[in-house]
Amino acid sequence: MRLDRFLCESTGLTRSLAKKALHRGDVTVDGFIVKKGDLHVQEQEVRLEGRLLSLHPPRYLLLHKPKGYISASQDEDHPCVLQLLPPELCRDLQCAGRLDLDTTGLLLLTDDGQWSHRIRSPKKACGKVYRVELAEPLAEDTAARFQEGVQLHGEPKPTLPATLEVLAPTRVLLTIQEGKYHQVKRMFAAVGNKVVGLHRLQIGEIRLDDSLAEGEWRHLTEDEIASV
Repeated sequence: MRLDRFLCESTGLTRSLAKKALHRGDVTVDGFIVKKGDLHVQEQEVRLEGRLLSLHPPRYLLLHKPKGYISASQDEDHPCVLQLLPPELCRDLQCAGRLDLDTTGLLLLTDDGQWSHRIRSPKKACGKVYRVELAEPLAEDTAARFQEGVQLHGEPKPTLPATLEVLAPTRVLLTIQEGKYHQVKRMFAAVGNKVVGLHRLQIGEIRLDDSLAEGEWRHLTEDEIASV
């Protein structure tokens, strides 16, 4: 296999990022820096920035995230979602779209960088559905304002159109296409309300299983993986 292809398949890097890593001298084969991607590798020891690489089938997991866990690999102040998984599964896993510390629900984890990018990219229109608990009853014009796009503080452009379904005066389902920092909370703050509870139910066609308790996980099915 060509070295550049090996880098992409073993790390999830795009071709352009693999090429840049080679040019920087970040890649070694049997201890020697290699900058050309056309070298064929078979059983050699390939490392990226000192990390040994190997080919293995990409992994795709669904986790029911509890409160109090951060969507990252490590943190000094709070437990990480990877601590909820068996240690042998955690290598190179990343969150495909994060959840805040106090937000619960559907979290996807994978070591497939391109698949993760499709989840997170607004251009792919991969809708994220949240159940939102509000401090105040919903204003009548909120759904229309969200459909038009809301200007968030510090953002250059309004949010993409979002869909709102009212379940009760202070409970709604919100579908957004993006994943800006604290986006749901900031959207409701922009219309004079406050989020007091947030739970993600769905990403694209992938839904959170009712059978999974908080902290439990499962592998995605082939159909779920292919839906992204």
